[in-house]
Amino acid sequence: MEKAPGPKMEKAPGPKTAPTPGPSPASGRGEPEKTPEKTAGAFSDFLLPSLVPTGEGLGVGAIPMRLLMTADTVGGVWTYALDLARALAPYQVSVALATMGRFPTPAQRAEAAAVPGLTLHPSAFALEWMADPWDEVARAGDWLRGLEADVQPDIVHLNGYAHGGLPWRAPVLMAGHSCVLSWWQAVHGEDAPPAWSRYQEEVRRGLGAANLVAAPTRAMLDALDAHYGPFAASQVIPNGRDFSAFAPGKKQPVIFSAGRLWDEAKNIGALAEAAPGLPWPVCVAGEIAPPAPNSGGAGSDPGEASANPLPAPPELGAGGASGLHFLGPLPPPEIAGWLARAAIYALPARYEPFGLSALEAGLSGCALVLGDIPSLREVWGEAALFIPPDDPDALRRALCRLIQDAGLREEMARRARTRARTYTPERMASGYLAAYHSLLQEKSACA
Repeated sequence: MEKAPGPKMEKAPGPKTAPTPGPSPASGRGEPEKTPEKTAGAFSDFLLPSLVPTGEGLGVGAIPMRLLMTADTVGGVWTYALDLARALAPYQVSVALATMGRFPTPAQRAEAAAVPGLTLHPSAFALEWMADPWDEVARAGDWLRGLEADVQPDIVHLNGYAHGGLPWRAPVLMAGHSCVLSWWQAVHGEDAPPAWSRYQEEVRRGLGAANLVAAPTRAMLDALDAHYGPFAASQVIPNGRDFSAFAPGKKQPVIFSAGRLWDEAKNIGALAEAAPGLPWPVCVAGEIAPPAPNSGGAGSDPGEASANPLPAPPELGAGGASGLHFLGPLPPPEIAGWLARAAIYALPARYEPFGLSALEAGLSGCALVLGDIPSLREVWGEAALFIPPDDPDALRRALCRLIQDAGLREEMARRARTRARTYTPERMASGYLAAYHSLLQEKSACA
């Protein structure tokens, strides 16, 4: 397919303080969004100019390894991709980041511009879990192959599944962050309906073609193997988060939660049932409805979204109002502020392949109350209180226990922060660097 004529690559502004995207996990939702409107035959309808950061020492000749990495802009994979690229930069690894799903918001583009060695290649091609995506998935594949020819990467790092079977020249590492079939099973307690058969076939084909499949937890890797395996090789590489962006503040009597409120996996309904009668307010931030595909204009910038008409948050302090308070979508600095002040973070999730929002809460010194699912047990061990996701009474009891026992609350907050600080971007980058070098060695041996 012919490549679309695009505008010339622009120089992005130099590094500056930029918000971190919200802490929601990657794809795997129950009701996929509609695809963007199509304009027949034109790649340019789906693409934006590439954004290249400025900085010294980032020339092609100075960088021993190049990655072509994919990501979506509507979930936690965006956060993961930028954290990983930032952590890889000191090792002189450059990242060409090809995004899909919808165009990045201005805040997202500003954050990408601040990552050394990262070149952003935005698009609005539909993601594999969206409704009737396959024509756009195929067109995205042609676009990605064109990027590979231009970038000449040493490694192709895919954070989606459907493009694994393309005839890549470079070795392929595929990171699995979630999937529809495991989401459906966790949320609905049954196999996904036949409507998802094409998705299952495409994901199985992509995973089977990858040279290495990685996942952030053993639980997620096992789920992928159960639904789509076997794989050529697989490895657990935990996610990481920069703890400099999250720190405990003066803790106040409030329970906080954040994420995609419309996603049944987050199980905010359990918090809504548990909140009445609690002596502390429960404040929840996030989008109430699924975002529209390709809504990357200024109107959808999370930095502008907190003006939505929602119930006002309580006044924090000894006399804070009880009950559930929806804060709406908040920009990342405001999320970090709430985490710094909240004494307790609650996430009664039914499905959470890793849980970046819980990690941010742990780094912020919150005591954690989490859904008792294998992945969260794996990540947090004895550093959180666990409750059955569908038992609001158990959730209320756990929250009351922490509210009433200040010593326990402080101990659980200490455990959470200690545990959270082990999940660093440097640890994540080290795991991926070892995997990249292993793939390159295998390629060299087979040459």
